[in-house]
Amino acid sequence: MSEALTPGEIHLLPESSGVYLFRDAAGEVIYVGKARSLRHRVRSYFRGSAPTPKTRVLREKVAGIEYIVTDTEVEALILECNLIKRYRPKYNIRLVDDKHYPYLKVTWQEDYPRVFITRAIRRDGARYFGPYTRAGSVHETLRTLRKIFPFRTCSDRRLARGGRPCLHYHIKRCMGPCQEDVGPGEYRQMIEELIRFLEGRHDEVLRNLEERMQRAAADLEFERAAELRDQLLAAREVVEGQKIISESMEDQDILAFARDEETGEAAAHIFFVRAGKMVGREVFALKDVADMSDVEVMTAFANQYYAEADFVPRYVLTQFPVEGRETLEKMLSERRGARVYVQTPQRGQKRRLVEMVAKNARLALQERRERRERERERTVGALEELARRLGLERAPRRIECFDVSNIQGREAVGSMVVFEDGRPLKAAYRRFKIRLTSGPDDYAMMREIVSRRFRRALAERERGEQTAFGRLPDLLVVDGGKGQLSAAREALAELGLEQVPSIGLAKRLEEVFRPGESDPVEIPPGSPALHLLQRLRDEAHRFAVSYHRSLRRKAGMRSLLDEVPGIGPRRKRALLRRFGSLDAIRRASVDELAAVEGMTRRAALALKEHLGEPL
Repeated sequence: MSEALTPGEIHLLPESSGVYLFRDAAGEVIYVGKARSLRHRVRSYFRGSAPTPKTRVLREKVAGIEYIVTDTEVEALILECNLIKRYRPKYNIRLVDDKHYPYLKVTWQEDYPRVFITRAIRRDGARYFGPYTRAGSVHETLRTLRKIFPFRTCSDRRLARGGRPCLHYHIKRCMGPCQEDVGPGEYRQMIEELIRFLEGRHDEVLRNLEERMQRAAADLEFERAAELRDQLLAAREVVEGQKIISESMEDQDILAFARDEETGEAAAHIFFVRAGKMVGREVFALKDVADMSDVEVMTAFANQYYAEADFVPRYVLTQFPVEGRETLEKMLSERRGARVYVQTPQRGQKRRLVEMVAKNARLALQERRERRERERERTVGALEELARRLGLERAPRRIECFDVSNIQGREAVGSMVVFEDGRPLKAAYRRFKIRLTSGPDDYAMMREIVSRRFRRALAERERGEQTAFGRLPDLLVVDGGKGQLSAAREALAELGLEQVPSIGLAKRLEEVFRPGESDPVEIPPGSPALHLLQRLRDEAHRFAVSYHRSLRRKAGMRSLLDEVPGIGPRRKRALLRRFGSLDAIRRASVDELAAVEGMTRRAALALKEHLGEPL
């Protein structure tokens, strides 16, 4: 990446294709874009009157410009999408929570491939299908595949070990590679059909299954023919529920969106049409689109989706034109291995299909708006009820909840989660590694984390800093009963913050306690107020436990690596930094281990031998 240029040094930019990054005065990346000519494109932001509000804002905020030159525009497009996902710039349109969308992964690089759900895409030779925007839909797809295709679900280690088969084998949901009932060739043939099914080539899969069933029957392999018959029936049940919506019988993706001008959000839809039938759809949320044109929104959505989409159809139909259409077509054509057309139809059946998808997007946006309003009304009611039952002067807008997690005092940690207006404010969450307490003393641990949180708030106020952490909560909740609450109140009293309203939520009977009162507050089970407190407490518990597990896992990795001859502190840190987990270190080859900074082939061999892994 280049050194940062100022807006006054645009003439130093090259005229070649590439990606540019705008940084603000604090050094944060606020916008990423691609260009056929970097100099001409970046200069357009600072020449003449700004055509859009976004351009005016960028002019004011850009303090530094960096660029990366690419050989082709296609490389620039791919790099732009990757950098948007990496930096998540404020002024780029992006898929909400795009890093976490689930995919179906087919481990094609293995002799006996597996099929499972993942949220991480790696260049490991596997096939990925997605992204799926709803976790329920990807799990339903996986359940459907298991009914049709008897693929293995066991780990590689379990497969290599052999022994007694699992339940899936006994109910004919696995071909039994662990029992050597099937060879790699026959098994991979089944996986090939599974992949074709995921690609929407259902008629081809049905035809192949029927032909194989007939051959098995003709060869008097009646048990095998019965298994194929059951697969065929399950596949037909899925396919028969699909609607023919295109007479052309072509593979098409249809993209459209609807926007909410008030919130600056948009709902984008993709309908997947394979051989004329609609085989599925996905819905994506886009944010920060208020000042963007329809073409900009459509371009950002199409580029980001197809940067990672596994299957590419022959036609991509869009509601609005895509900027740089030729570049997108070229990228998709290279990935498909055949010509791909990106079109914005103006009439005929294709236009009617686009309008149908746009209508669904509008309905989804309206449904989201109504759901959000209902949730807001419920939350307001819950907060008002909470204030009434706890005797607070007003409904608590900001609520903080504290929890501790440890095993016999080891790797003790604390968590603080924040809800504002009844919704999680994850940017304000904090984790604490317990410093002072030795042994399993939950009260002392609670006192420590509450003290540290509010001591920092007072320090920031004294320095005149305006941060979210310096704001005091309208209600403090501790996960525990009277003892934990008393510990938290002691910490507040030491800091002169007795005025902060505090309660304890005891998990065993879901009782709510106020300071100095022996009897719990009467909050009916199932009431919105109690439900809100339970959500808050459960989130604090989840956050603490996840941190605790992380520390335990790292401690376990370090202790095991400490036992390996030739692996000192420096090599241990390098291995953990490179692979991140002990499982990843186990899976790495000797060459991969030896390539880590500070490692040698001799040390890598010793590590593999110590971990009991095959060389």
